[in-house]
Amino acid sequence: MFDEFAAYLEEKDQSPATVRGYLSDLPIFALWFEQTTGEQFSPQVVTPSDIREFRQYGLLQKKNAGNTVNRRLSALSAYFGFCVEKGALEHNPAQGIRKVDVPASSPRWLEKKEQYRLSRAIEQDLQLALTRYPKRWMGRQRDFSILALLLHTGLRVSEATHLEIADLSISERKGSLLVRKGKGNKLRTVPLNMDARKTLSAWLDIRPETPGNDFVFVALESDAQGALTSRTVQRSVARYGKKANLPDLTPHVLRHTFAKNLVDSGVSLEKVAALLGHKSLDTTRIYITPSLRDLEEAVARVESG
Repeated sequence: MFDEFAAYLEEKDQSPATVRGYLSDLPIFALWFEQTTGEQFSPQVVTPSDIREFRQYGLLQKKNAGNTVNRRLSALSAYFGFCVEKGALEHNPAQGIRKVDVPASSPRWLEKKEQYRLSRAIEQDLQLALTRYPKRWMGRQRDFSILALLLHTGLRVSEATHLEIADLSISERKGSLLVRKGKGNKLRTVPLNMDARKTLSAWLDIRPETPGNDFVFVALESDAQGALTSRTVQRSVARYGKKANLPDLTPHVLRHTFAKNLVDSGVSLEKVAALLGHKSLDTTRIYITPSLRDLEEAVARVESG
């Protein structure tokens, strides 16, 4: 039923995650509609009242999180909008339906002490490999460079793995990289600080020759060609997180940490958004939202009595 809609989303260059989410949410609504109304689902018979009732059903009966309910409302709005665009409907029944007010929540990022623990764990691991396990040292240097790049540029993991050597411009005093594989195929240039330049240069100095493979980060212990997989990077980041007693460390936590460091240093939201590749400042504002830890510390400062 929704195959044509899936093709439409892909033509609109929606992310694979968005397409998967919408296509999983729509059958949930269709099933609810048929069980609730006794009618067979089709776009032409859905009313705004049905959308509002489905919203309440998710909130009050299924106890869905507000973000889940809002995502499903977005899926319905996109689907019925598609139906209007192709002439199957006159009006979008989901248009104007209010979403659930969800309190803003801050993402997980590393505090300064946690960043120090992570850096120390990585350096210890690199030293150990160099002195005791020389065959592993090259892989450790590659992984160190990837992690440092994520932490000092805020790149998404797919953006980092798809970097090509020609996308880098590094000198002793300055450097930058060009993101070609950004969200929505949006190009952006990200400056490189001294730490990022140093670790990238250390990796490029020992990177093996790989004819026909121009990606910066390449596989070492296999004949795999092309970009290093996101899963490989995720495993490496998780391994270093475990060594630093940061069990929930992910590439996205490093991206959030980069952004939070910028905000704490007084960098404007417009500049942070440009560096991260955000389309809207609303996305960037999460970094000025107090975290639960911030709120706990605020309450702890109040003396009882």
